Amino acid sequence: MSESAVATRRSLARDLRALGIDAGDLLMVHASVRSIGPILGGVNTLVQALLDAVSGTGTLAAYVDWELGFDPDLTDATDPTLADDIPAFDKRIARAARAYGIFPEVLRTWPGSVRSDNPEAGVSAVGPRAAWLCADHSLSYGYGDASPYAKMVAARGKVLLLGAPLDTITLLHHAEHVARIPGKRVRRTRRKVLVGDAPRWVAIEEFDSCDPVVEGLADDYFARIAEAALAAGNGRRGTVGRADAYAFDAAALHATGVAWLERSS
Repeated sequence: MSESAVATRRSLARDLRALGIDAGDLLMVHASVRSIGPILGGVNTLVQALLDAVSGTGTLAAYVDWELGFDPDLTDATDPTLADDIPAFDKRIARAARAYGIFPEVLRTWPGSVRSDNPEAGVSAVGPRAAWLCADHSLSYGYGDASPYAKMVAARGKVLLLGAPLDTITLLHHAEHVARIPGKRVRRTRRKVLVGDAPRWVAIEEFDSCDPVVEGLADDYFARIAEAALAAGNGRRGTVGRADAYAFDAAALHATGVAWLERSS
């Protein structure tokens, strides 16, 4: 796309197909919408183009997390009198974390969107396999075997980055979970969630997804794993609008991540 051109639904779908996005794909998307450049119709057009690329048989997904508006761990620890006022996680209204841009919230609120039950490892999806992908998402170890990420790998889905850095691939937390490496950091939290229609405090355990999962790993090791996958031919580089874009086979990327972690830890 030239510097003066505006991306359209058709041009974006064409770029996506050139990157290897096909009808029927189960596709997890990380997007920096601004990086794509001007889009006729804005982010809604991007979602429509993605749906066009995977056609009516494909499913779009995004990591959404949860926009809390406060630090629940800090609040709970420093002022326990606020415990009753801390809002419970309700997936019907929990907004996607703004730190990941506008795309996750747009997909979460798209007609027919489904959201998984885990507050912070949560995924939203649209399409025929959305309900299956988001079902039965474990509260503890939400990147593990009972997660949408495990299903993405098992179903040989794809991971797409649109202007997003290579170190933002959430699927690689599943590789952290699976990899047989010593000394994994474990993070323990308490979250108030709706159980039925009643708020309840629950204890949640997770391998640390905020810092390197074990001591000694570089902060950018997700990017290093992604580069290794590209070098092995398990991903493709291209351009969507003005954005640098990458498409990965989820199973191959996961296998690269597990092998890299076990070799480097």
